[in-house]
Amino acid sequence: MALKVGDKAPDFTLTNQDGEVVSLSSFRGKNVVVLFFPAANTGACTTEMCTFRDELKDYENLNAQVLGISVDTHFALKMFHEKNNYNFPLLSDFNKKVIKDYDVVLDVFVPGKFDYFNTAKRAAFIVDKNGYIKYFEVLANPGNQPDFAAIKSALA
Repeated sequence: MALKVGDKAPDFTLTNQDGEVVSLSSFRGKNVVVLFFPAANTGACTTEMCTFRDELKDYENLNAQVLGISVDTHFALKMFHEKNNYNFPLLSDFNKKVIKDYDVVLDVFVPGKFDYFNTAKRAAFIVDKNGYIKYFEVLANPGNQPDFAAIKSALA
C-alpha cells in the first residue's frame, strides 16, 4: 500500500557511512528530509546530494535533518561521503527493507550484466517532528532531480 501525506512514516534503523546505527525516530522533534537515491557515485545522485550539501544551512534553518538512503553498502557510502564532503548522514539499506516500506523500489534490468535487481527510486519524503509524512515526491525517471524548492516550501 502506497504511503500518503498524513500517514505515520515507517520507522527505520540503518547503518550510516561510518558504521553507526541511525534511527528515524531518534530525530523526533525535528523535521527530517529523507532522500532515497539509486546509487552512490553516479551522476544524478552526486548532483542531488551535492545540492543538499551546498544548501544544508537552509534546511537547518527550517529545523530539518537531511538523511540520504541507498542500497549501497556503508563502505561504498563512506567513500561517496568523503569524496564529496557531505555534511549529513548517508544510510545503507543494503537489505532493501526500507525501500520496500516506503514503496520506492526500482526494478532494474541490465541485459548481459545483471538479472533483475532492486535499488531505490529517487524520492524525497518530509517526515514532520511528530513522525508523520508531510510531503513526498517519487520520481519516475531516476535521472531527474527532486523539486528542491517544493521541499523547502513544504518545510517552511
